[in-house]
Amino acid sequence: MPANLTPEYIAAEKNFRMAKTTLEKIACLEEMLSVMPKHKGTDHLRADLRTKIAKLTQSLDKKSATQRASMMIEKSGAGQVAIIGPPNTGKSQIVDSLTKATPTVAAYPFTTQAATPGMMAFENIQIQLIDMPPWGEQAPEWWLPNIVRRADALLLVVDLSQDPIAQTEALVTRLNEKRIGIGKRVESTEEDAPVNFKKALIVGNKSDLDEGGANYRALESRYGGQLPVISLSAIGQGLDELRLKIFQMLDIIRVYTKTPGGKPDMTDPITLDNGSTLEDAAISVHKDFGKKMKYARIWGSGKFDGVMVKRDHVLQDGDIIELHA
Repeated sequence: MPANLTPEYIAAEKNFRMAKTTLEKIACLEEMLSVMPKHKGTDHLRADLRTKIAKLTQSLDKKSATQRASMMIEKSGAGQVAIIGPPNTGKSQIVDSLTKATPTVAAYPFTTQAATPGMMAFENIQIQLIDMPPWGEQAPEWWLPNIVRRADALLLVVDLSQDPIAQTEALVTRLNEKRIGIGKRVESTEEDAPVNFKKALIVGNKSDLDEGGANYRALESRYGGQLPVISLSAIGQGLDELRLKIFQMLDIIRVYTKTPGGKPDMTDPITLDNGSTLEDAAISVHKDFGKKMKYARIWGSGKFDGVMVKRDHVLQDGDIIELHA
């Protein structure tokens, strides 16, 4: 079976050949692994990349190994959201307020020197937030774009007490330089330099310092037609709305399972992309379930509670399914 490698993979492979340090090579190999199509035709190549990563990782000294730990954050929860912004916009305060993580919070620039993950609770699911070192007029650390590319979505945090439009434009420029787009995907003819598009939410922080809300209105007027925009104060105002906006931005649904004659566990849902089918849900329960499933019943988006549905039935948030193998 042919590998059918994507333009994203080819671009990452090109970067690998140009990489000079071991850490840069590892980052490129991990990017190749993350964008590679997943089918039998790529199994051998996938194994080869993992072997190369393992060998390069073993060759790292203690200092480099510690640095790599902040470059590679495994996904956890229902989604992973990277939080980027210029210095001193309150990114760490947002993470501190929404999660149990302990990023360094201070009133001076460049406090965050490494990527710090934390888990945010939203109703009955957990969403992973990553507090990132500053992005702005200066180029970001070379390893940061890889974390952004692997994330499911982005929060762009700007300071409403300053010029939020200029801050947002600087962020967008830096992302574009790294071939990272935000919002709706735009097809590109540049096959050798593909753009990795991300869902994004613009967060105007320090609303308590935006007298009359003029800066927020300007920000919303400039970007509101392209991306969702929210105003808040990380020290306590608008945080519940931010949780909801993050959930909505991820565009996921929660589906619950039950055994025949039993009750569903409404505290532990399966999370799936919006538009997922019954078969997708079955596979998420177990990779073999998609093949072995004989039929299923559904409560929620079916015409009647407990009705039998086909594999291609599109699920909705809150559905309850009963799988029969």
